[in-house]
Amino acid sequence: MSGGLIALIVVVVIALVVVFWYISTRNGIIDQRNRVDESWSGIDVQLKRRHDLVPNLVETVKGYATHEQQVFENVTKARSDAMAAQTVDEAAKTESQLTRAMADLRAVAEAYPDLKATENFQQLSRNLSELEDEIQASRRIYNSNVQNYNTKIQQFPASIVAKQGNFEDKEFFEIADPAERETPSVSF
Repeated sequence: MSGGLIALIVVVVIALVVVFWYISTRNGIIDQRNRVDESWSGIDVQLKRRHDLVPNLVETVKGYATHEQQVFENVTKARSDAMAAQTVDEAAKTESQLTRAMADLRAVAEAYPDLKATENFQQLSRNLSELEDEIQASRRIYNSNVQNYNTKIQQFPASIVAKQGNFEDKEFFEIADPAERETPSVSF
């Protein structure tokens, strides 16, 4: 074999390695991005379930505490805002507002022992508590996937592929108010 042919083979092999590396890296980034999107849909499902549960809880409490209209309006508005959120950041902010409004609703319920004793209210409270746990678990999965994805697109040399492919960092789903980091107590 001539030296020119060997050089050509070496160049072709190096080019193939680079092409396979590029394809593998791009596919890995896409895989991570899809995991982030899928885990966000898990949060979205849990938030929808929460949004569906809130009106039932409000109506149950409303029957006992008719003079607490402002609390009911705040919960309803917070739920509506949360349902309208389009980005992760908006969802985090509006869900924080809904959590605060729900805390006010729970405070109203505390003032009515007869309400706390009703089976319907107890079941709704249990459902809400379980749902809050599921939202927290979904949030942890989502944030873990975001962390993996962001790391992958920021590390060299994959960052070259990410920049070329316009892959951008994803936002974490974080709670803005530190007091809300606690799982809400729903022991009525």
